[in-house]
Amino acid sequence: MTKNKTYIDGSFIDGTSGVTLTSINPATGEAIAEVEENSISDVERAIAAAKRSFYKDRTWRDMDAQSRGDVLLKIADLIEENLEEIAKTESMDNGKPLREAEADVDDAVHCFRYYAGLIRAPHEGVYEVNGNFGTMHTYEVREPVGVCALITPWNFPFLMGVWKLAPALAAGNSVIFKPSSETVLSILKLFELFDQAGLPKGVVNLVIGPGGKIGNLLAESKDIDMVTFTGSTAVGQSIMRAAAGNVKKIGLELGGKSPNVIFADTDLESAVEWAMMGIFFNQGEVCCAGSRIIIEKSMKDAFVKRFAERAEKMTIGNPLENPDMGPLVSKKHMEDVLAYIEAGKAEGATLVCGGERYTEGGCADGYFIRPTIFDNCTSDMKIVREEIFGPVVTIQTFETEEEAIELANDTDYGLAGAVFTNDVTRAMRVIKEIRAGITWINCYNPSFTEAPWGGYKMSGIGRELGSHGLEEYQEIKQINLNLTPGAPGWYEN
Repeated sequence: MTKNKTYIDGSFIDGTSGVTLTSINPATGEAIAEVEENSISDVERAIAAAKRSFYKDRTWRDMDAQSRGDVLLKIADLIEENLEEIAKTESMDNGKPLREAEADVDDAVHCFRYYAGLIRAPHEGVYEVNGNFGTMHTYEVREPVGVCALITPWNFPFLMGVWKLAPALAAGNSVIFKPSSETVLSILKLFELFDQAGLPKGVVNLVIGPGGKIGNLLAESKDIDMVTFTGSTAVGQSIMRAAAGNVKKIGLELGGKSPNVIFADTDLESAVEWAMMGIFFNQGEVCCAGSRIIIEKSMKDAFVKRFAERAEKMTIGNPLENPDMGPLVSKKHMEDVLAYIEAGKAEGATLVCGGERYTEGGCADGYFIRPTIFDNCTSDMKIVREEIFGPVVTIQTFETEEEAIELANDTDYGLAGAVFTNDVTRAMRVIKEIRAGITWINCYNPSFTEAPWGGYKMSGIGRELGSHGLEEYQEIKQINLNLTPGAPGWYEN
C-alpha cells in the first residue's frame, strides 16, 4: 500500500509525527491508502515557509495579475487532464457516486478559470472627495491578506478545497491548507498538480492531521493573517476564539438545518424531485441540505406518499457504479446518523421509510443508510433542530404563509432555504423573509461559481465564490493623493 507524503515549502515530505492515517473506502470498509500525519513542528515549518514566501521572497505576491492568472489557468488545465483519476479517487475515498465526483472536479476547473479571469478585470476605485484640504484624489487598492490558513471538510474534499485555494492564490496570498483527515487523497493529487504548475516555493503548503491539534494551532498562530474554515458550527466557534489572539481575519461557512417550504399550488412531481435532490444528493452530507420539509397541510399526504415511493426506489451501492446513493463517509458518521434516527423514533416522529443500515448485495461491509423520511415532526424534536448530515429528512405542516415563515426561521442556522409555489409574488415575498444566505425558488441545490455562497446567523461569516470570494482574501487600502502644492493651511502660525 502506497504511503503518501505531504507538501511543504515546495517539496513532498514525510510527516514527522510517527503517526500514519489510513484512508478507508466507505463502500467496503477496506484500507486503500496510508498518509503520514504531520507533527506540530511540520506545521510550524509550513507556516514559516508561507511567511517567508509572502513577506521576503514576494515572487507570487508581486507577480502581475496576467502572469498569476496564467498559472491558475495552467492548474485548471492540469485538473481537466486528470479529471477521471481525481474523480475516481474522490469517489473511493469519500463515497459519493462517481458522476457527482466528476461534476465536482469539473466545477473546480471552472473555479480556477473564473478567478484567473477575475483578477484581470477592472477593479478598485477612485473617489471624488471634498476640498477642505485642497484638491485630493482618493484611491481604493486591493492587496492580498498575507499568510492564509484554509481548513476544509470531508463532504466535498476537492471542490471545497478549490473554492478556497483558487481565490486565495488569485489574490496573491501564500497558504497553508489543511483538509479533513477523513478524505485527503484527491487533495494530495491537487498538490502534485500545483508542483507541476510551478508555483513558487512556499506559496502552497499542505498539512494533514486532526483539527483539534493542527486546526487550533493554525487559528492561534500570530504568523497567520487569516483563517477560513468550512465545517461544523461548534468548531467554527472554537476557531473564532483562537483567532482572537491577533485579531486575524476569518471566514466561516458552517452548519445548516435548511427549510424547504412547499405551497399546495406547486406541481407535485416537480416538488418531489427537487426535494429528493435537496436531501439525498451526496447522501445528505451537504451543509445546505433541505433537511426540513415544511409543506402546506392540504398537500402533505399526497406529497409524502409520492416522496416515499421515490425514496424507496433509489439505488444504493458502490459509488464507482453510479448508484443514486453511495455510502456515508465513515463508520463513525454512519453510527451518528443512525443514532439520530433512533432519537426521532423515540421522540414520536412517524418513520415513513428507511431508518436503517443498508447491507444488501455487496454493501454488507460498507457504511450505507437507506433514505429516511420522518413525518409528523415538531420543532422541539432533536431531528428537527440539529444538523444530522445524512439522508434523513423531517416533515412539518403549515396552513398560512405566516406560519410557514415562522417555521422556516425557527432554527439557529441560516445557510440555505427554498420556496416552491406557482405564485411568483408570494415566492419573492416569502423568500425575502427566510433568514438564509443561499435560497432557491422552485428548485433546490444548484450553485454557481459566479454567485456568492455563505450563511446568516450561526451558519457563518463572510462569503465564498463570485467576486465576494476574491474579496475575502484581500485587504482594502485607501490611498489619498494631494494634488494641491503647499501646506494644508488649516491652522495659523
